[in-house]
Amino acid sequence: MAVAEAGACGRLLLWPRVVLFGDSITEFSFQEGGWGAALASRLVRKCDVVNRGFSGYNTRWAKVVLPRLMGASAAAERTVAVTIFFGANDSALKDVNPQQHVPLEEYAANLTSMVHYLKSIDISEDRIILITPPPLQESAWEKECLAKGDKLNRRNATTGEYAQACVRVARDCGTEVLDLWTLMQKDQDFSHYLSDGLHLSTKGSSFLVGQLWSHLEKRLSALPSLLPYWRDVDPQDPEASLL
Repeated sequence: MAVAEAGACGRLLLWPRVVLFGDSITEFSFQEGGWGAALASRLVRKCDVVNRGFSGYNTRWAKVVLPRLMGASAAAERTVAVTIFFGANDSALKDVNPQQHVPLEEYAANLTSMVHYLKSIDISEDRIILITPPPLQESAWEKECLAKGDKLNRRNATTGEYAQACVRVARDCGTEVLDLWTLMQKDQDFSHYLSDGLHLSTKGSSFLVGQLWSHLEKRLSALPSLLPYWRDVDPQDPEASLL
């Protein structure tokens, strides 16, 4: 059977999908050892993991682009989970990094706005997971800033205020939340979770995947593998197995 004929006979396979929406911590998540790549590996042949991370973005910009990334469509219907992972840039110090800084109250309002938008395109709150920014290891991040000729432009205590706001938004909106800022600091030396004081190391990515999977497992673990295992394909009549 020709490929075109097979396509006409078979029903188009539409993969479920998980959308990862965030800043550089999300954009870099498909690098070697990254948390997005690890999640995709767990879900291979069951679900697409879509990276929609934008380095340097804050929630002020994210809420503008979200409708361009996800609209009311069959793709939204197939979306089984969305992570919203912002705050590392919003919490930049206003006097040192005004371009990325977003005031705390606006940050919370922006997160709320994004959740409401997703619900408006029929992605229910039980499919939305907010993730707080991770803690900041100030001495390591200061070295990164100084190497670029800048002053330290973030503080861990300030990041913690944004993490708490994220948790409150999740509570108020009825979504799930992964409080990475608090969870990582249960380890007295959380620096090994970070590659440069701000972004996740391989160990930090592994920690995030483990925590995130506890939120996703109940929704995704029952997804079937798409298309049969190769040993189950009839070699004499593969169309009977594959179409």
